[in-house]
Amino acid sequence: MAEPVRARRLTDQEGQRLLQIVRRGKHGSIRMRRAMIIMASASGTQVAAIARLVAADEDTVRDVIHLFNDRGLAALDPQWAGGRPRLITDAAIEVIVAAARTRPEKPVRPFTRWSLRKLADYLAGLDQPVRIGRERLRQILHARGISFQRTRTWKESTDPDRDAKLDRIEHVTSHYPDRCFAFDQFGPLPVRPCHGTCRASQKRPVRLRATYHRTHGIRYFHGCYALGDDQLWGVTREHKGGDHTLAALRSIRAARPGGYRLFVILDNLAANKTPAIRRWASRENVELCFTPTNASWANPIEANFGPLRTFVIGTSDYPNHTVLARKVQDYLRWRNAHARHPDVLAAQRRERARIRSERQQRWGRTKPKAA
Repeated sequence: MAEPVRARRLTDQEGQRLLQIVRRGKHGSIRMRRAMIIMASASGTQVAAIARLVAADEDTVRDVIHLFNDRGLAALDPQWAGGRPRLITDAAIEVIVAAARTRPEKPVRPFTRWSLRKLADYLAGLDQPVRIGRERLRQILHARGISFQRTRTWKESTDPDRDAKLDRIEHVTSHYPDRCFAFDQFGPLPVRPCHGTCRASQKRPVRLRATYHRTHGIRYFHGCYALGDDQLWGVTREHKGGDHTLAALRSIRAARPGGYRLFVILDNLAANKTPAIRRWASRENVELCFTPTNASWANPIEANFGPLRTFVIGTSDYPNHTVLARKVQDYLRWRNAHARHPDVLAAQRRERARIRSERQQRWGRTKPKAA
């Protein structure tokens, strides 16, 4: 008759280590259960009783005891091996990633984006096929930082005088803020329900009606902004024309009637550069500082259009343009009376961060290195 299986005599160090694991180890962990098996066996407990103690099979208990007798405390950390061999090699993963980053038109597929199913079918049809399930394919792409995202619009200014214009705008806004103004058109402004955000009961959002017939046309808000006074004003018009821009510039000159030189920042719209506007600017001692093409973020008034969109256009359903224009003027009066209101400043910061680069660099250029 074979002798019963029993762990060998423990050394002082082994006994202290096993006792520490049993008393302070994580309950239910593999190390703790194995330490209990070894301690119980070394103290003379039978295999059947140990199996009931740790809720394991008797053969498992015997295997742990034999492994401890051969390897010592290394038996607490089993090194499992074997199992199913890898089907997706590192080379296959590189093929998967390269295919996912390639538009389907290049492998001659009649669609513009990959779904997991289409990508898996394409990989299975290669000369060296890669057969993979959709879930494993998703996991590999996620591990490589490839996810399903919306496309974004991207453009850069191609203006040859871009740096010179930005330098001039930065100079006048820094040195002459009391003489610096900004002008731009905001729109188009349609008469329709506009979604936005507001306070409401949970799961009871504010409802807006659906519209299918829009017969009111559109309007444009012609806005002027004084940097020194932090004041915003303007009117709503049906079109964007040179005569409307000239009227806005005259309102700026009327705000500073002293005759000294003023600086007005505006974009490159053709209506802002008519011969009549240039003659008037030369006669009234007004310098027109044009932003570079595709760089409207350089205009200081753009940040003020964000709160206007948030607090007047968003979550609105105006019946006609007359009411919309009246609400815009009501907001301008409140805004100019509360120019430093925290809500206005927060909305301006959000809009400024949106219209400028994500790198938070002023004027979109790299900061000069210290000498």
